[in-house]
This record gives sequence, structure tokens and C-alpha cells, in this order.
Amino acid sequence: MNLFRRKPAASLQSEAQADQSLKRALGSVNLTALGIGAIIGAGIFVLTGHAAAQFAGPGIVYSFILSGLACAFAGLCYAEFASMLPLSGSAYTYGYATLGEFVAWIIGWNLILEYLFAASTVAVGWSGYVVSFLKDLHIVIPPAFTSAPYDHVAAAGLHWWNVWDLFAHGWTSTGAVLNVPAMIVVAGVTILLVIGIKESANFNNAIVALKLTVILTFIAVGAAYINHANWHPFVPPLTATGDFGWHGVVRAAGVIFFAYIGFDAVSTAAQEARNPQRDMPIALLGSLGICTVLYILVSLVLTGVVNYTQLNVPAPIALAVSTLGPSLAWLEYFIKIGAIAGLSSVILVMLLGQPRIFYTMAKDGLLPPVFCAVHPQFRTPWIAQIITGVAAMLIAGLFPIGLLGELVSIGTLLAFAIVCAGILVLRYTDPHLHRPFRTPAIWLVSPLGIGSCGYLMVNLPADTWARLIVWIAIGVVIYFVYGQRHSKLGQKLDSGR
Repeated sequence: MNLFRRKPAASLQSEAQADQSLKRALGSVNLTALGIGAIIGAGIFVLTGHAAAQFAGPGIVYSFILSGLACAFAGLCYAEFASMLPLSGSAYTYGYATLGEFVAWIIGWNLILEYLFAASTVAVGWSGYVVSFLKDLHIVIPPAFTSAPYDHVAAAGLHWWNVWDLFAHGWTSTGAVLNVPAMIVVAGVTILLVIGIKESANFNNAIVALKLTVILTFIAVGAAYINHANWHPFVPPLTATGDFGWHGVVRAAGVIFFAYIGFDAVSTAAQEARNPQRDMPIALLGSLGICTVLYILVSLVLTGVVNYTQLNVPAPIALAVSTLGPSLAWLEYFIKIGAIAGLSSVILVMLLGQPRIFYTMAKDGLLPPVFCAVHPQFRTPWIAQIITGVAAMLIAGLFPIGLLGELVSIGTLLAFAIVCAGILVLRYTDPHLHRPFRTPAIWLVSPLGIGSCGYLMVNLPADTWARLIVWIAIGVVIYFVYGQRHSKLGQKLDSGR
């Protein structure tokens, strides 16, 4: 049994050209909007204020530059892969071409943590904003139907190797029934995604336009109210607890790196791009660049309008607007609408990505054929989409946001690191392969991408690592029970002996 049998890149390129099951309807603007839709969400509306107040002060600007550079390393590697292998499998497909089937399976299995759990996590955040907005309109939804029935707090003294303790302890009942708004938004987005990729992309374009308008309005209006005294010192001095100073800037960069998680969802739509060789690098790197600039501008205005010590609140931008005076009270409502729209597009892009990874894994035989069923009229992987949507609904309705967020982070970082390693491997194993886009300075970019992702993973809590190990163990069992036996590449190699 060869666990590391690779799917030749040339074979994958031929497969991408021959497979016309999915509708190629997306141009560079649609794809870039998908990237912006995935990146600009909770990060810009929540995480910026938290990181500034806790770790970096106005120096959060430098943190965004650092985390943007770290993410750019992975983005450059993704761009080469996506232009060269324009298939829906994203990092799973790239791993299959470079590191072998077993590693590809592990990547695909971990991407479930990114897309499925991220959609559920953001849906919980969306629910909170919608409930708050409706309350402003004097529409109150009973708390029993707006939060998870269970909460989880890590119990002290637990050992990472005690699986039962890690999963069974620390749960408390909240008295709630279900987070109904979170479940409703997941259901609505799932229906939209089943109907068609073009319709979904157009909806996402409209949402992205709305939230960019909100963000640019905040930047333009807030810039006139900046108090330069709030920027001094720009990097607050290091405290005894290790916060602030340049150490705090670097630590904040690790925190806000997760604001960029999801840009790789662009690569899952490669098989529905009209000209993936040209458009995928533009969309991946363009969305990263645009969002990094917006993050920097927002953080400058935010810390200029409000002293950073006051920003550790759930809605820091809304707080900043509230300090500008009663004449701008309308902008606070506008900000909340933008936040709801921003989170909606993140849910859409996350729920778009997961079924397309399932689709590619099923095409390779590693998952049952039902996951690659394409609707005859809509030309979308509709059964995989519905399964993903139902699972995300249940997760969003039942579980707290904190636990979900940690799982999303570690699964994504592992996938990023493997992609950065895989692109370097492919340069050695297939140096003459046609590459429409080539990652510059690959001998530097690839190790820096691996190192930055690995560093951030090392600094995640031990119990998060333990849950990742358990998750991978479950995936390994499924691979040997089903995937390895039904692998089409394995069957092809066996028949050729």
C-alpha cells in the first residue's frame, strides 16, 4: 500500500480542461470579490479593536503589515498552484500533486475545520449583530432562541492526552434552546448556493460593495475627527505582563492573522473561473492587498478617534462612531448594517468552498460518489452543498463561538503550511511543468510561509492541538476504512501492474 502515491500534475491539468461539469461563470472581478467577501468580516468589525486594546495600541498598524506579509507568503504559493491546477480541491489538490494521497486526505479533512466550522462561527457572530440591530428597532427575540444551549470553558488541570476530559469536561447549560438566527442565515445561504454559482457571486458582489461603502465612509468621516494625541505613543511601552511594545505588536500580528483566514476560498472556485490561469493569481493577491490596505486605514482612524484603551468591545467601529456626536448617529446604524452584510458574505464564501472540496475528493474516489453529484439544471454540487449546510446549521445552533474559532484557526494554518511546502516540492519534482504564474523567490517565500504558519500554530492552546489530533485520528480511520480502498488513483495503479 502506497500512502504517498501522487497524482501527476500533468494529469490534473488535463482533468481540469476535460471536466466541464461545473459552470465556468466567474471572472477576475467575481473572484476578487469572493476573496474580499471571505476576508472582510469579523476581523475588521471586531478583532481590530480587541488587538489594539490588548496588545499593540496604535501600533496595530504595524501588526497588520506583519500579518499581511505572512499571509502573502501563503498567498503567493496558492497563486502558483491555482493558476497551474485550476481544480475545485484547493489545498487538497495541491497536496495530492506534491506530497501524496494520504497527506492530501489530511489536508482535505482539515479544510472541513476551516470552511464548515468557519461558516458556523461567523453565523453565530451574524446572529449577535442581527439581534442587536433588531433590538435598536424595538424588535426583541427571546434570548432562549438567540444563543447556544451549551457553553464551554476549559477546566483547569486537564491533560491533553485525556481525550474524554478534553471533550466531556467544561460544558455548562445556558438554558437556551437553539441559536435560531444563526441557523436561518446558514439555511438561506445554502439555498442560494444550490441555485447557482453565478447567482451566488452576484449576491456576494452586492454585499461586498455595501460593506466596502460602509468601511470607506467610516474612513472618510472618521479621518476628520482624528485626535493626534491618541497616537502618542504610537507603540505603547512594554508592560510587566509582556503586552505592548514591539513584543505586543508581534503578538497582535499573530492574533489578527486569523482575520485573513478564508482568502484561500478563492482557489476552491478555480474550476468555475472563465480564465483561471490569469484570474486566480489576480483574485488571490488582489483581495489580500485590498483588504490589508483597508485594515491599515481602519486601524489608523479607529485608534485616532478613540484611545486604544477603550476599544476592547464587541463593536469598536460602532463605538468610535458614537463618539463623533449626535449629528452622525445615523452612521452607527449604517455600520451595523455593514457588519451584518460583511458577515453574510463570509458565510457565503465559506459554504461555497467546502462542497467543492468534497466534490473533488469524491471525484478521486476518497469520498462516496454522492458528494460529486452535480445538479443537471443549476450545475452545482447540490447534494454536498445541502449536507454541508445542514451540518453548519446544527453546529451554529448548538455550539459556542469561542470553541469553534480555535478549531478553525489551527486547521487552516496546517493547510497553509502544507501548501507552502508543496509548491517547493513541485519545483523539484516537476521543474518543467507549465506555470502561468510563478511564485517569486520561491526558496525564500516557501520557508517563510511554513515558518510563519508554524509559529502561529505553536502558540495556540494545548487543548486546541489535542482536538486537532483527535480530529485527524478520526479522518485517518475514515481514510483506511473507505478512502484508501476506493481511491481511483490506487485502482488505476493496481490495474497497471
